[in-house]
Amino acid sequence: MDILAGLNPAQKEAVEAINGPVLILAGPGSGKTRVITHRVAYLIKVTGISPRRIMAVTFTNKAAREMEERLEKLASASVQNITLGTFHAICARILRTDGPAMGIDKKFVIYDDDDQIALIKRSLQDLALDPKQFAPRALQSVISNAKSQMLAPGDLGGKSYFEEVTRRVYERYERLLGDSSALDFDDLLMKTVLLFKQNHDVLDKYQSRYMHIQVDEFQDTNLVQYELVKLLAGKYRNICVVGDPDQSIYSWRAADIRNILNFEKDFPDAKVILLEQNYRSTQLILDAATNVISANRQRKPKGLWTKNEKGEGPYVIETYSEEEEAQWVVNEIDRLVRSGVVKSGDCAVMFRTNAQSRVLEEAFIRYGMAYRLVAGTRFYERREVKDIIAYLRLIQNPNDSVSLMRVINVPQRGIGERSLDELTRWAKDQGVNEYRALQLIADAGDDLPFSPRTVKALAGFAAMLQNLIEKSQELDTVKLFDLVIDKTGYKQYVTGLVDGDERWENIMELRGVAQDFKDMAPEEGLTALLESVALVADVDALPEKTETVTLITLHQAKGLEFPVVFIIGMEEGILPHYKSIDDPAQLEEERRLCYVGITRAKQKVYLVRAFRRHLMGSSNVNKPSRFLEDIPSNLITRGGVIGKEDEWATTYKVSMNEPKQSKELPEFKAGDHVVHEQLGEGVVVSYRRTKNDAEVAVAFDGAGIKRFLLSFAKIEKK
Repeated sequence: MDILAGLNPAQKEAVEAINGPVLILAGPGSGKTRVITHRVAYLIKVTGISPRRIMAVTFTNKAAREMEERLEKLASASVQNITLGTFHAICARILRTDGPAMGIDKKFVIYDDDDQIALIKRSLQDLALDPKQFAPRALQSVISNAKSQMLAPGDLGGKSYFEEVTRRVYERYERLLGDSSALDFDDLLMKTVLLFKQNHDVLDKYQSRYMHIQVDEFQDTNLVQYELVKLLAGKYRNICVVGDPDQSIYSWRAADIRNILNFEKDFPDAKVILLEQNYRSTQLILDAATNVISANRQRKPKGLWTKNEKGEGPYVIETYSEEEEAQWVVNEIDRLVRSGVVKSGDCAVMFRTNAQSRVLEEAFIRYGMAYRLVAGTRFYERREVKDIIAYLRLIQNPNDSVSLMRVINVPQRGIGERSLDELTRWAKDQGVNEYRALQLIADAGDDLPFSPRTVKALAGFAAMLQNLIEKSQELDTVKLFDLVIDKTGYKQYVTGLVDGDERWENIMELRGVAQDFKDMAPEEGLTALLESVALVADVDALPEKTETVTLITLHQAKGLEFPVVFIIGMEEGILPHYKSIDDPAQLEEERRLCYVGITRAKQKVYLVRAFRRHLMGSSNVNKPSRFLEDIPSNLITRGGVIGKEDEWATTYKVSMNEPKQSKELPEFKAGDHVVHEQLGEGVVVSYRRTKNDAEVAVAFDGAGIKRFLLSFAKIEKK
């Protein structure tokens, strides 16, 4: 197969640019994955580079699997020797091999979000701090952000009491992680960078191995990830980064848009290639998206174009309430499906916040239309799944205190919360962790602060765990999995619950995952299984095709595409979010979020808003999103007002079907006395010019404050 066949000129240039630093700015739908895959294949088949000398970093396990499958077909050879995966997966492999050089146990466990929260609560308890006063979730966020900036506990300032508490909790949290031989997700990155900086032999080993490094979704990297890439590329400088600043929407995960914007400063000889041809959307959808994003300053300008049909621009729909908004969406999807334009699975409804899904779900249920909500409880977060994983983690690493405390009384063994608190205190007094405390209890005799019944239960658990640890040296992952179920009595326990059959099916699904590792050596297989389930992400479990409508947040929708997209809540305070409006950098990210949503659509995109919406416990009249104003009226295919409420019909009935009036708009200022032909006399509260219009808010006696667009409303100065 000709690796360059079927590539457009820009894509071909990107594939062939293999020497030195390369920055590929890839617009949405521009065939980025195709370019990345062909580039690696070109290195192997055309230039003869050994797969072992190539590192390709993706942002999801799903993307890594897709790339591997494509490469095997394209390169007509095994690509197993390529280092291919996410930052976290690659760093985990490096630390398993070379982590002992900085004191990291090769059998470390990876703590997920729930585990981290549990450990922070434990830290607060050890420090006699109230978790109601210092929210564990907020502390976790601060600690995670600190690690993404390579900051240790001692680097945190103590300018306020909260900062001092955070420093102390961070310090204790790190101590507990070490006692458990555990790393959190941020540690996987931070510790790898520290490993390289503190051990030059280890760094030289990896720098010498990787002649070519390629990073996808570079706009979503944080400071640690960028530092890691620069270290690895320090010898050969053959680094290729692919991304789009206009799609950088994860600053809340510590992603730093400056990494891609400043790449040329760090690598002044970098070759910059623009991928601007779009293979996904109609031209009018692209034009609308370009007008929205053009107002941002932190970006690299691109001109999106397509050979697809001109198609339809956005449909802008205004409804009275969020209930009418949801009902209209359901009705429109039903109309499209009945007319044969699309199937249900072709449609996605996107929203800024998870809370917006409630009214949508009620409308879909009421109408009897099937849907899937991309949210809810992930498979690996289900209670029964986490229980079995906790047992397996304990077998691999019995020092894992979070897993031990999770399952020591599951199924119930007569070890209550009071006994567990006493166990923790006694272990601390003895200067050991809980696992070692259990071993001491089994051998200590009568001189213990526990009842004979509790001592028997604790000793029994310790003996069972020790037996499972010994058996793990000789059993494959599936046989070990079955032994855990048998020895713990978990099947009898879970099937006795109200929803036991469903929970047992989930456990059998997890057993199926264990099957993938049963042919490996016992210890190696268990480690690989636990690492695999620890690093799985939300999007990895998202099915490619569905027969039902997808309800999804805009953040989760990145990387996906649908023939028909509805974006609801196009209002000030929703999109852009009210927390971002006063921060220029955050406001630009909100604009990028809107841009991402629009560019998910292939054929149709609906931008829907409600005049009145319940928000944070109260009913509010919201202005249209400023992002709607950025779309010229000539790009809008159709718009309209839905609803017959008197207030809506008389005070804000704006039909997007009507062209903007060319007459000069009147100027007002706060305090002006005006007259409305229906509502009578009022006083101007505020006045704001927009791109194509002007908006005025007027306070009327008996009618309250009403907002108008002056191109439609008949308001005159008194």
